Amino acid sequence: MESMEHALRQTQERVQDALARRVPLRLRGGGSKDFYGQSLQGEVLDTRVLSGVVSYEPTELVVTAGAGTSLAALESVLAEKGQCLPFEPPHYAYSGQGGATVGGMVAAGLSGPARASVGSVRDYVLGLKVINGLGQHLSFGGQVMKNVAGYDVSRLMVGAMGTLGLMTEVSLKVLPLAPAQATLQFELPQAQALEQLHRWGGLPRPLNASCWVRDATGTGASGRELLFVRLAGAVAAVEAACRTLLADQAGQRVDPDQARTDWNACRDHGLPFFTHAPDPDLVLWRVSLPQTAPVLDLPWATLVEWHGGLRWLWAPLAEADGLQKQARALGGFAMPFIAAPALSMGSMAYFNAENKTLLTVHQRLKDSFDPHGIFNPGRWLAGK
Repeated sequence: MESMEHALRQTQERVQDALARRVPLRLRGGGSKDFYGQSLQGEVLDTRVLSGVVSYEPTELVVTAGAGTSLAALESVLAEKGQCLPFEPPHYAYSGQGGATVGGMVAAGLSGPARASVGSVRDYVLGLKVINGLGQHLSFGGQVMKNVAGYDVSRLMVGAMGTLGLMTEVSLKVLPLAPAQATLQFELPQAQALEQLHRWGGLPRPLNASCWVRDATGTGASGRELLFVRLAGAVAAVEAACRTLLADQAGQRVDPDQARTDWNACRDHGLPFFTHAPDPDLVLWRVSLPQTAPVLDLPWATLVEWHGGLRWLWAPLAEADGLQKQARALGGFAMPFIAAPALSMGSMAYFNAENKTLLTVHQRLKDSFDPHGIFNPGRWLAGK
């Protein structure tokens, strides 16, 4: 604990020094999400010195860890007590750097396959400590769910890409591992798969995650169209749901070990769909839509998660306007997630830059937390 306090003092002094020199800082943990966001600017401030589990109360379902703590290490500690981070934060390896950290998990705000059924990162953040752009170490929230004192600043940091402050410590709600899991596979075209998911979702079934994909990359008609559904919960409930779903739709049960490997690969973008781009000139797009949105009228390879709420696809950057227009018409948004190194994103905004009201709110928050623009300038939006 003493080393943690020493690291905190050094980190705070580093921020204060940068403030005095008006030098921007690039907040960085393991660097696993260096690819994500608008640009990387400033002197690197490595948060991994703020590492370690500060407190863990398994009976209270609460863990507090330094922001630089390895995500894999935290998950290992939780697994020893039969608990987990149910939103399945991804461990991307696109940048070829170190492993994901707790702070990076919160700053990016990304969730894995179970997001549609259990909630997002934001739903599990109870409190955190942060160094603001004036070098002050502030504490927000706490270690309980019913915390109504003041503004909910803790969850405000989720997805802010480190532009509002440097997180030093995060308190998270955790949950027990499900007593039973089962994965079912069905051979269905995308439209029929979405229809089945919507119907099953309206029934009392322990539907935990879903993934639809064509098992051959490319835009041709070759390859099987497969829907994978994961059920999680009490043993009796999972077994009953398996029987009901397989009676309702012809399919098969997937080997548990293979299913576990495949869901982790889906979470971390290790599936062939993600690792073998159909064309080096294509960009991986992340399209967020209402779950009830129909199949997109697009010619490119697609993978569908979150019961239809998240669509991944490989498409040319030149098609950005049309793709984003179609997504907006359905009440969603399309953003380029990752591109080949040879492709320049130019001035294109990764994140939704069209809502002027939200941009104004964000700028006011930035001015309040980081008035001199020290933290991650340009990471969320150019100039922000």
